[in-house]
Amino acid sequence: MLAEKPNVHWDDIAGLHSAKQSLQEAVIIPAKFPHMFQGARKAWNGILLYGPPGTGKTYLAKAVATEAQASFFAVSSSDLVSKWLGESEKQVKELFGLGRSQLPAIIFVDEIDSLCSARSDSESESARRIKTEFLVQMNGIGKDMKGLLVLAATNMPWSLDPAIRRRFDKRIYIPLPEEGARYTMFRLHLGDTPCQLTSNDFRELAQLTEGYSGSDIAIVVREALMMPVRIVQDATHFKKVLAKDRYNPQITKTYWQPCSPGDPEAVPMTWMDINGEDLLEPNVSKRHFIQSIKTTRPSVNKSDIEKYIKWTKDFGQEGF
Repeated sequence: MLAEKPNVHWDDIAGLHSAKQSLQEAVIIPAKFPHMFQGARKAWNGILLYGPPGTGKTYLAKAVATEAQASFFAVSSSDLVSKWLGESEKQVKELFGLGRSQLPAIIFVDEIDSLCSARSDSESESARRIKTEFLVQMNGIGKDMKGLLVLAATNMPWSLDPAIRRRFDKRIYIPLPEEGARYTMFRLHLGDTPCQLTSNDFRELAQLTEGYSGSDIAIVVREALMMPVRIVQDATHFKKVLAKDRYNPQITKTYWQPCSPGDPEAVPMTWMDINGEDLLEPNVSKRHFIQSIKTTRPSVNKSDIEKYIKWTKDFGQEGF
């Protein structure tokens, strides 16, 4: 189980306004304004986040763990499944018992499809007993869910057991990021790294990455950030330049920077000949990002997206 809260905030997540709103309705607002949830108005007890891999489902759970003033328990199927007879359902029962003893509480189950797939005659007895215990704990007779939120994530919502699916009040589709979200993602992933990109450049990069997931964009940025490192590795000539000291911007310092062999100030040398503090790496430019996009392909195809859209029409709701 998660021992400490991750440092992820709502502002760190680009887009997904509907998903964030539902999570705030379930966790943040009831804790801050408990008088609003009296009588017939009740907070959500079960939220399922589903969508293609890398779209931010687990990241949303981390934001909830950071922002919520509640006990947070993060588990996966491997934490609950045991080879000993009766031990798995006992651990499920103890998990929910622990959550009910520390209200308000959130139980996050990642990749819930591996734990609660559709029941069949061919499955093992132990797998069936785990699902049964999960169903009983979520909404069984005498099991109060007030103050307890079960938050789950899956890439394969269609493989869930129908009874488990019903236990989740909100089933939210976390789609591939739209253009505005991709624009924000590029800026977030780049952070304070020195670069030569303008707002229009970021907008163009967002247009070029149609169909990319959040994790795909993170890989694109990491690949682009490695380009200056490779320029330094491959350089055969360097020249001296004056630049602001990286530790004290009030003063200037002489650095070595890679350059063309035809530069009048070029000195034949390699990165091995330069002291670590004397190297000035090239800034990341738009050209590096374009090259990175050409070599990094999206991890989700159109046929996968169509399956999620169909399932959303039948059982879910949009999360952007």
